[in-house]
Amino acid sequence: MRIPLLALSAVAALGLAACGHNVEQRASTGAIAGAVVAGPIGAAAGGAAGAAVSKGVDK
Repeated sequence: MRIPLLALSAVAALGLAACGHNVEQRASTGAIAGAVVAGPIGAAAGGAAGAAVSKGVDK
């Protein structure tokens, strides 16, 4: 039960990482979602994912 819940939370965090109109908004949304899922380390990973998504979307 714990692994599917963690996987679902990770997918939701990555989906939320794409929310926003610019790099800062996407990075902050990703950081907040990551913090909810995995604490401070998740916040760093979510912020990085949001910034990476933004680089790909903005091209």
